Amino acid sequence: MAALRRALLDRAGVAAIEFAILGPVLLVLLIGIIEFGRLLWLENALQYAVAQASRCVTIDTSVCGSTRETQDFAASSSGMSFPSAIFLVGPAACGNLVSASYPFTFAAGLFPYAITLTAQSCYPV
Repeated sequence: MAALRRALLDRAGVAAIEFAILGPVLLVLLIGIIEFGRLLWLENALQYAVAQASRCVTIDTSVCGSTRETQDFAASSSGMSFPSAIFLVGPAACGNLVSASYPFTFAAGLFPYAITLTAQSCYPV
């Protein structure tokens, strides 16, 4: 009985047990915050690339004279190296429309599904 009482009152190792319980939760939370920040960064970069490309196809035809040139310009203008195949360029009622869709996959592997990021911008003629 005395040995059981001593074992229950012993506080050695409590911090290690608490960390073993809360450590994985905090790690998953940290990885989730990083992945969500990366998602928002890519969405912003895609929107910026589309906006710059629609402006370029309207204003600067020496750089964005063809669809392929506009796609290459959009792929390289955001700071993120998007593939040029994701950008669609064409005329619309609002002016020159550039749209894009990009499949986002989570790098950490905690979330096994993909999200498609989309952006579009129309610059008036």
